[in-house]
Amino acid sequence: MIETIRTQLDLSTIIRGRRSVRRYQDRPVPRALVLEVLEAARWAPSPHGRQPWRFAVLTNDAPKQRLADAMGDEWQRQLAMDGQDSEVVGIRLRKSHERILRAPVIIIPCLYLADLDQYPDADRNTAEATMAIQSLGCAVQNMLLMAYSLELDTGWMCAPLFCPTVVGMALDLDPALIPHALITLGYAAADPVRRERMPLEQLIVRFD
Repeated sequence: MIETIRTQLDLSTIIRGRRSVRRYQDRPVPRALVLEVLEAARWAPSPHGRQPWRFAVLTNDAPKQRLADAMGDEWQRQLAMDGQDSEVVGIRLRKSHERILRAPVIIIPCLYLADLDQYPDADRNTAEATMAIQSLGCAVQNMLLMAYSLELDTGWMCAPLFCPTVVGMALDLDPALIPHALITLGYAAADPVRRERMPLEQLIVRFD
């Protein structure tokens, strides 16, 4: 474990300090730190302890380029359906490509439902899948917090949710893996602008 300023922070400070970064330094992330981030995900809670998530990790330019191109083509098609101006579409696509290609590490969290319990009714099967999705979110949050504690930063992109098949094919993933997010990982090149959080009293709807 490396000793840095952030690794000496308490959990509350790490939670409040974690931020979403879009621009990274051209600086590789040591493999040991990437594995430490993924190890944190392994300890997230999951339904029946089945750990219904798997992770694809990209550090080389070629797979990042394939992913960016495939997602870009699909996103362009979707934005065109929305009636977006072609110039605006071009700008958004360029920025999206840059985020993927310039991040030292890309982690694709995938939902894996094969090991979950199966029921004779649709409602319980839907609930089982929802539990798995919730636990995948917990695993990702573990990664984000661990990364921040290691002097790294992250960005959580949800784009794969809108084109999971495209992402899976671009990365030659097993069809049983459902891409749910794209996490960029690296050393921040600039401090991001952070949005204000709602006051706690507005978020608690009942406290007996």
